[in-house]
Amino acid sequence: MDIKIIPELPQLVTHAVGFLITFLLLKKYAWAPLLKLMEDRRNKIADEFKAIEDEKVKVDSLTAEYEGKLKDIDTERRQKLVEAIDEGKKIAEELKAQARTEAKSITEKAKSEIERDVAKARVALKDDMVAMTMTATEKIIMERLDDAKHRELIGSFIDNLEKA
Repeated sequence: MDIKIIPELPQLVTHAVGFLITFLLLKKYAWAPLLKLMEDRRNKIADEFKAIEDEKVKVDSLTAEYEGKLKDIDTERRQKLVEAIDEGKKIAEELKAQARTEAKSITEKAKSEIERDVAKARVALKDDMVAMTMTATEKIIMERLDDAKHRELIGSFIDNLEKA
């Protein structure tokens, strides 16, 4: 058997020329567009990451802005709540003052009515005393005054006074 270790030179040159032509064709028509396509894809991915980062910054900014607005709203709510409580206390104090004034007025009115009623009762009592005294005096004058009769008339006068 005859083993050939070295290929023939023309076959080797033909393979080398074919490889070189294939390499040049691929470099010109396939490799450059493929590299351009890969570069475009790399740039697109980088732009998308940049857009995502920009959106993330915007979201963080909006989140911070909304949190600030929520704090402002909470502060305003608390302030309005305090104002409402103060207004309620003010109205309660006004109502208490008005109630005290009305109670004082009613008390004074009742006192004056009681004083007037007491005065009327005194006048009526005085009139009744005068009428009873006059009646007792008429009876005494019309009857003969002996000691027993005198005591009986005074006793009935005192009984009439107690009943009155």
